[in-house]
Amino acid sequence: MDELRGDQAVWVFDGESVAIRYEGTGWSKDPLLRRIGRLELPVAAIAGVDFRPGADRRRGWVLRLRLRDRMDPYTAVGAALREESQPFRLTGPARSELVAEYLADQTRFAAERHTEPPAPATVLRLVPRLPLHIQTCEGTATVDDSGVRLVWSGARAGGRKRRAQRREYDLAEITGVEWTPSDGWEWGYLRVATANSAREGSTRLRQDLNVLLADEGAQTFDALLMAATITAHMWAGARPGSGGRETGNPVAGLRDPRWWLDKARAVGRIGGVGGARAEPPAAEGPAVDRPAREEGASGGVRGGADTEWVFRQIERLGELHARGLLTDEEFSAKKAELLGRI
Repeated sequence: MDELRGDQAVWVFDGESVAIRYEGTGWSKDPLLRRIGRLELPVAAIAGVDFRPGADRRRGWVLRLRLRDRMDPYTAVGAALREESQPFRLTGPARSELVAEYLADQTRFAAERHTEPPAPATVLRLVPRLPLHIQTCEGTATVDDSGVRLVWSGARAGGRKRRAQRREYDLAEITGVEWTPSDGWEWGYLRVATANSAREGSTRLRQDLNVLLADEGAQTFDALLMAATITAHMWAGARPGSGGRETGNPVAGLRDPRWWLDKARAVGRIGGVGGARAEPPAAEGPAVDRPAREEGASGGVRGGADTEWVFRQIERLGELHARGLLTDEEFSAKKAELLGRI
């Protein structure tokens, strides 16, 4: 077992993985690395090893591990991340150059022997375990087994966000996560992207219901850790070659009421092809209280749920949930039940 002590961390290589323990005290310990704490990187996830002697500003060495596709969520979301904060980069003094070069060669040799790509879930070993919760000046963000939640309860939350109170996403509907650090003048932020967010998002960050603002310092790095964790779970749940998450779960992607409207339009109950509106259900009492409609013999399906009615019920559920009258579990269970009627 080979150990290499650098400026930011201690790397231990055992032939199958690199165990990384981030160390340092006070100003010498990077805020992001302090939050990660430690991780274990399988050599199967390593695409290459770069070692440069005398490349550090103090004429020390620089060792960097390049990971395979969809194995480095920190680089994927942290394009603006400074070099000192990169989790798979290590620097050290010239006196330990030979040890560093030896470990680099051993790691490179082991990684080259792994020709098969790692399992998608391997990336989960590089991020914090769920649930993960962060708090910023604008509110909170949480990711757990049920999905992602943004709650705008902080002092900096604007009027639109305060009225909306919260936004929930199933991991399956998220197409990407964007992180931008604060520069001291402009807000940093975490933005969740979905298929609908491009057309619904506001150009102003304080009005965008897919954004959680973060101040400079600790909040910025908390937001980065959240973005990387969400990204890792997106990758872990993706079908090979799909470029996205597995969406076989019938409840996935239903946290946004706009999805229900699109679904209703797609099946022809709210505005058909060419803008034609489908025939409303037979008038037997108030439409909002009637869960199903019957088709004639030529209509095909008898007793199927009326999608427009389902959509109205989901809107009502959303209002009750936003007011705190329904728990997350009750809200999700009822939506799943209603979906089964379509």
